[in-house]
Amino acid sequence: MNIYYEKDIDGSILADKTIAVIGYGSQGMAQSRNMADSGYDVVVGLREGGKSWQIAKDDGMNVKSIEDAAKEADIIHILIPDELQQDVYNKQIAPYVEEGNTISFSHGYNIHFEYIKAPEGVNVTMIAPKAPGAMVRRTYTEGFGTPGLIAIEIDATGNAKDIALAMGKGVGLARAGILETTFQEETETDLFGEQVVLCGGITELIKSGFKTLVNAGYQPEIAYFETCHEVKLIVDLIYEKGLAGMWDNVSNTAEFGGLTRRNRIINDESRTEMEKILKEIQKGKFTKEFSLENKAGVPMLNRMRKLENEEQIEIVGTNLRKLCGLQKDD
Repeated sequence: MNIYYEKDIDGSILADKTIAVIGYGSQGMAQSRNMADSGYDVVVGLREGGKSWQIAKDDGMNVKSIEDAAKEADIIHILIPDELQQDVYNKQIAPYVEEGNTISFSHGYNIHFEYIKAPEGVNVTMIAPKAPGAMVRRTYTEGFGTPGLIAIEIDATGNAKDIALAMGKGVGLARAGILETTFQEETETDLFGEQVVLCGGITELIKSGFKTLVNAGYQPEIAYFETCHEVKLIVDLIYEKGLAGMWDNVSNTAEFGGLTRRNRIINDESRTEMEKILKEIQKGKFTKEFSLENKAGVPMLNRMRKLENEEQIEIVGTNLRKLCGLQKDD
């Protein structure tokens, strides 16, 4: 595994380059501001009149239309949602991409699954912070940074890796360490992690645990604390100290109970489903399903969002978070 720190990277390769960051959401805001604060020439490309336009201007960023930003840039860093990238690229970016340019991403989705195809003579790179945008920005302003990844899909100019590393340095990733990967590895592992553990698996585990306690007659508020609220405390321990460090910081009762019962929850059947989900990702089945969902106007996603908001655990959790001062009224 190759890992790079600030001392390993020469940021001067970007001294005469203009970087267009397309999008000003969580990552777009953080990465564009960090690179600008690092002394790079950054322009933010947005839809004129969109809700982010004035926000970016108020933040002191050089804001232009997507088309004008793409025309001006040597490096086009695309940070809009995955489902929008293909259409925006084809209509508003591709006509202005020139030989020797670099097209950059923070997720390999559209390149790996070939929704976006770069022209000849153009670099295709990735810098991917392993943290939400708010943390990428906060840690940078505090003098540190978050770890990140780089990947090179096409090296047309012979120095694509140096460009990606310099961008990562500008974002602050090299302060913590930049690991090298591939577009395929980043994309497939990222989707798998989201679906099986981070977003899909953990939410279903929480909901199922909550329902088990409530159906057995326990108070919903107590069930919420035991199956949802305290998840953050455990995850924070794992994040800071690893699995062994987490076990060292919980009671012997919790350690023994967890170690002796966990394989009854995540068992061979669960692991078989994990393997099936990974194969669906690798073969492009998930991306086709997601593409069709977006073309239809996301009816299934909207329905699932509505049902999730109506879950008892959501109603109980919202009330408890307000009572405990963890969440303010909208």
